[in-house]
Amino acid sequence: MKGIKKIRQVIIGSLCIMSVILAGLDSDLAAQPGNTAEPLKIALLPILDAFPYYVAESEGYFADYGVDVKAVPVASGLERDQLMQSGAIDGMLNEMITTANFNRNHIQVRSVISARKAYRNYPLFRLLSAPGINFSAAAQLAQVPIGVSKNTIIEYVTDRLLIAEGLGADAIVKKSVPIIPERYQLLLQGQLKAATLPDPLARSAIAAGAGEIVDDSAYPGYSVSVLSFSVKSLQHKARAVRLFLNAWDRAAAAINNDPESFRRLLLEKIRVPKNIQSTYKIPPYPRREVPDAGQWADVMDWMTDRGLLKSALSYEDSITAEFLPEGD
Repeated sequence: MKGIKKIRQVIIGSLCIMSVILAGLDSDLAAQPGNTAEPLKIALLPILDAFPYYVAESEGYFADYGVDVKAVPVASGLERDQLMQSGAIDGMLNEMITTANFNRNHIQVRSVISARKAYRNYPLFRLLSAPGINFSAAAQLAQVPIGVSKNTIIEYVTDRLLIAEGLGADAIVKKSVPIIPERYQLLLQGQLKAATLPDPLARSAIAAGAGEIVDDSAYPGYSVSVLSFSVKSLQHKARAVRLFLNAWDRAAAAINNDPESFRRLLLEKIRVPKNIQSTYKIPPYPRREVPDAGQWADVMDWMTDRGLLKSALSYEDSITAEFLPEGD
């Protein structure tokens, strides 16, 4: 009887060890590509910043990493923000000013990766003069109304570029034209003497006769877009967010390695004006980074100076590097 009891104990012990091993294997497999994570919904504007998403989708990277992602196309930042506020989406393409606006009373979203930033010869925003108006320096814009969208990254970048170029803050005058295509048309028609536009629309305006005064590639710290997720999604769908960002980063690497191979896809998914569709150079994309504390602090200074925030918000509360993909 004692021998039988001992055999039973050995068998039970072996089964316990085996169950632990299998549990470990299951845990490892769950982290491998090909195992579907919780679904994610991401709000995207039809702008260059969103392009890595479409590359990841077309190349099958989301499927490789086992993450189910659905793009939610939005026509404006207002529509995007309403979807996030209602909880209809998990994440969004935005910028630090939007992140701060969401977090002004309590932390609702956190920015987890830089989506796009200015590089030399690849600006995000350009300050332009109307065709036939020979503005070539910031000093010439003193008291000249500049077309911008108020309380947005475009106004922030406009202020920072002009001050960096030596124009005093009291000499900067802006005219609110929030609809970007309208701003583009008013500039080309000469109804605006100057305006700030994003690429590729700004590049199209130059091709149509507008002049460039300054762009943000000269001061690249000011312009950056981010991907942000609700705190709830980061808590309950952390693994899915990490897999999504791995696929996004892989797409950014593919674009940087061979941008021209994705031109057809770019023209299908992103609004590129006809007059530059064959010539516009696809920009590089940042990899595995978030805006730094200094960039955040400067945005806080601008927002508090304008009364958009009562006081600066904590960098650590609004931006996190916790979800960044690991290196190769």
